[in-house]
Amino acid sequence: MSRAAALALLPALLAPLPGPAAAMPASARAPGEGAATAPDSRAGALAADLAALRAADHRLLAIGWRLVTGNAPYCEQTWPSIGLLLQDTAAFAEPAAVSAALGIEGPVAVQAVAPGSPAAAAGLAPGDEIVAIGDLPVAAIEAAPARDWRRLARLHEAIERALVRDGSVALTLRDGTVLDLAGVPACRSRFEVIAGKRAVADGRRVIVGRDFPAFGYDEEELAAVVAHELAHNLLAHRVWLDSRGRKRRDVRLSEREADRLIPWLLANAGYDPRAGVRFMQRWGPRHGGGLFRKRTHDGWDERVEAIEAEAALLDRLAAAPGAADWSRHFRRDTTSGGGGIYAAASADSSSR
Repeated sequence: MSRAAALALLPALLAPLPGPAAAMPASARAPGEGAATAPDSRAGALAADLAALRAADHRLLAIGWRLVTGNAPYCEQTWPSIGLLLQDTAAFAEPAAVSAALGIEGPVAVQAVAPGSPAAAAGLAPGDEIVAIGDLPVAAIEAAPARDWRRLARLHEAIERALVRDGSVALTLRDGTVLDLAGVPACRSRFEVIAGKRAVADGRRVIVGRDFPAFGYDEEELAAVVAHELAHNLLAHRVWLDSRGRKRRDVRLSEREADRLIPWLLANAGYDPRAGVRFMQRWGPRHGGGLFRKRTHDGWDERVEAIEAEAALLDRLAAAPGAADWSRHFRRDTTSGGGGIYAAASADSSSR
């Protein structure tokens, strides 16, 4: 995708999004909201909660980075990315307490860095304070006294705009160090951890709840979940469903298609393409009366069959150049209706 085309997309793609304030640790809540009362125990609980949130953010970002960079050759829309997630204490109920627990002076610091990313190569680490993005000082963006995620959204948008415009972004640290980071191509999607137990995609983000059970699974099985949600974004399912009135049968078709793309996305990220099969076999019997038996989804056993069929196709294509090129070989069940990211399947897959 050309830089001019990417810039033209920015107003829509970078519109303010509901932020991660819902992921606020319980111990950062205001008095009267169930927080601990003893100062020492409350501070310790807050530090533990923030560490757990940071660990979840790191795990999701690391997996997401592998997926969006590994599949960049096949994504119609890409833009430069550096593999960085920030945190803003203004998103919490008690910013001062969060700053103290994190050991930072200002409100904005690195929350997570994707392994192997430009941010990691530059030496950025969680807790590093960011005071400016390019010529934009963090202090120049006002935030409400508490629970305001909008500044964090604007900071991430500033990074993305600079990367699309210049191919690189300058970050100024608290000690005055200026790092100039060049982006690498990545499929367009953000990755965020919020409160709750669900994993969803909204067209621009993959959002996973802190209490989503798959956080307790191995990396490849969690990657299968992330790949399913990412598939919704890459295949423009939100656009397609909205254009058709979100009929139940269409939702089910989009869910099936997202399942089927899992092995392709995993393979290009260096994961086992059958990790999605393992996830469904582990998850389905335990949750068969919930999400996986909704009429908007196939049964978990049917989903296993669909994922396995795609993994078997990858096996047959393994010797061919670009074997996991899903932009050529993946059969689409939905179309983008002229407004989405991808067209219908190519003739290469019409015989399947």
